[in-house]
Amino acid sequence: MAGLTFHRTQNFIEVINYYRDKVKMDIWLEQGGCTILQKGNFLLGFCDRDGTDTDGMITFFFETSEEVDDYYMRFKESAAEAPKENSRFGIYHFFTKDPDGRNVEFQSFLHNVKPHSEGREMLQNRRSIRKFTKEPVSTEVLLSIFKPCRYVPTSCNTQAYQYMIVRDKEIIEKLSKIRDGSSAPIGHSPLSVVVYIDVNKTRRPEQDGAIASTYFLLSAAQYGVGTCWIGGMDTDEVKQILGLKENMHISMISPVGWPDEKKNLPDRRTIDQIVKGLK
Repeated sequence: MAGLTFHRTQNFIEVINYYRDKVKMDIWLEQGGCTILQKGNFLLGFCDRDGTDTDGMITFFFETSEEVDDYYMRFKESAAEAPKENSRFGIYHFFTKDPDGRNVEFQSFLHNVKPHSEGREMLQNRRSIRKFTKEPVSTEVLLSIFKPCRYVPTSCNTQAYQYMIVRDKEIIEKLSKIRDGSSAPIGHSPLSVVVYIDVNKTRRPEQDGAIASTYFLLSAAQYGVGTCWIGGMDTDEVKQILGLKENMHISMISPVGWPDEKKNLPDRRTIDQIVKGLK
């Protein structure tokens, strides 16, 4: 299920240009007299009418306060005041007005919130995290992360994958030293998750394990939880540390925690460079 809000406007073209050009929303759908715009999972519609409604407020929220600051620089001349923290609501925000005089707010939450990003945005923004805060990830959040992992597609529906949560500090420390610098992030997190496969139940343990690992990483990203794929851990030494039998293939081990670093988007190849045969 999805939803959107519609607003009446007498300044149709000006309002559409404002949200498209200044707020950087995309045109989602043209309906002839009504235009629906999209930013992330926010759908916002405006209809060309004789009257204009200015009740309520349109709020855009971002992952970080830095993004709010970036938008403030775009709207500095029209903003009511500079961004600031609001301790009552636990947000960092500022206000401006659109061409109709409608109140528009840009904010970020100063605390962790439930999933809100749409699939495309999440796929583009997910990053490997190697530094974590000391704040624990609650059992409630972990349970929510693992629920979608029940639907991992596997070879012949064998469902041979398993997840192991590791909280023991001694075990985490041992795992972090297996591959020196490559596995060191495991030691920087409050817990780790091991993804492993019973090779006696599937003929495709590597593929099944890779899919199960990817599902977990993406599901964690939905909750803002940081992860990092640590490979090369399918060894007898690691299995002994974890108490796993020889018939278990370890796909990866990931540190898990609340991020203590912000990763920018690195340069990416173009569509034409990664896809052959489009034209």
